[in-house]
Amino acid sequence: MRVEYDATADMAYICLVDGIAPGEAVRQVPAEDDTAILDYDAHGRLLGIELFSARRRLHPELLAGAERIDREPRPPSSP
Repeated sequence: MRVEYDATADMAYICLVDGIAPGEAVRQVPAEDDTAILDYDAHGRLLGIELFSARRRLHPELLAGAERIDREPRPPSSP
């Protein structure tokens, strides 16, 4: 399992498998309370969870260890 976190958007993605290939998540199902979106593959297996308002819903230790995806890329270095 891997957790990615975007602090700017306060959203987390919890990957339940090692990697999700492009197009592998074929069905996205909103949670009943609209706090998350569940991603499923063609066989109905849960691949990952996109979680809104992550700071409020996840333990701080989990967020601290999450892979940050909100950082701006570094500008290319000059030759």
